[in-house]
Amino acid sequence: MMNAQPRRIAHLDMDAFYASVELLRYPELRGHPVVIGGRSDSQPTVQQDGSRRFARLRDYAGRGVITTSTYEARALGVFSGMGVMKAAQLAPDAVLLPVNFDAYRHYSRLFKAAVAGIAPQIEDRGIDEIYIDLSALPGNTLELAQRIKQAVLDATGLSCSIGITPNKLLSKICSDLEKPDGITILNLTDIPRRIWPLPVRKINGIGPKATEKLATLGITTIAGLAHAEPALLQMHFGRSYGCWLHEAAHGIDDSRIITHSEPKSISRETTFERDLHARHDRATLSGIFTTLCTRVAEDLQRKGYLGRTIGIKLRFDDFRTVTRDVTLPAPTADPATIRRAAGECLRRVPLQQKLRLLGVRASALSSKDALLAIDASPQAELQFAMNP
Repeated sequence: MMNAQPRRIAHLDMDAFYASVELLRYPELRGHPVVIGGRSDSQPTVQQDGSRRFARLRDYAGRGVITTSTYEARALGVFSGMGVMKAAQLAPDAVLLPVNFDAYRHYSRLFKAAVAGIAPQIEDRGIDEIYIDLSALPGNTLELAQRIKQAVLDATGLSCSIGITPNKLLSKICSDLEKPDGITILNLTDIPRRIWPLPVRKINGIGPKATEKLATLGITTIAGLAHAEPALLQMHFGRSYGCWLHEAAHGIDDSRIITHSEPKSISRETTFERDLHARHDRATLSGIFTTLCTRVAEDLQRKGYLGRTIGIKLRFDDFRTVTRDVTLPAPTADPATIRRAAGECLRRVPLQQKLRLLGVRASALSSKDALLAIDASPQAELQFAMNP
């Protein structure tokens, strides 16, 4: 019997993806601290001499959140998830740009198609990262990684970082070790030297709360977690998560590459720059609401799905979040139908308080192709003939 082929799992992570896409549009900003997360009025303006004038963090007023930043901005302490006002205190001269999700989705499709041309076994993990199973591909691992990186660069003009190890857990960690534009290849024997010195939060699946709880036990590094007694971990974190923590610290992960998965829902939401009132800002809210419904419909149509349950999400000025949904007689991707259903949900929520977030969601999804196949089946035709 032949031995099983050793696993070679890659994690590819685009480098500062949103910011890098913006630098393609504005190459004069290369080498400067740039922050993505501004409002639409943060768009650059063209001067009489043809040069562009960019908004600066110091001029921002509002409660927006940083989506991402260039490595130069990160060196100043500005990271994703940080409030823009706080970032302005750290880097007042940094350039502020608005998000452009249409452009990011475009480049996301380009880089994934480029990778698929070399290594088709891909698990899509989001707009800027994928897992790739290289196990069955011929060739040297380093050369494969270099080919993939070059293909991404040729297709997009953007750099990426790749970690390659025997499993997804380790590869996710490793893609971050040599950023930007790096390649890290590790075997299980490299774990004590390269993985154990890292903080526990570097393991995907250990969040802030678990990190804090581990710290109270005197465990701050992956090495400390690896040497902790399994019984201690299970006592404080429960049997299942405690066992997983022990295995993760030793680089044990048997999860497979999932090349296709059906989405559970498709949604769009937006956080307002200022709180909006249902009565005083009715026209503004109505326009935003209609746009969200239209975009959900477009997403459904583009991805080939119909949604039967339509829901809304509201977050009030006191951060209280409310959801409502309604199930339709038949699935749909029609914007007007989604708008009516979402409006029905909205009427079921008292709107005395101001709103800070509004979202629309379609769930209970079904494939449009599958429904067409059912409609065209002999059984469907017979049922129609009997019940015209």
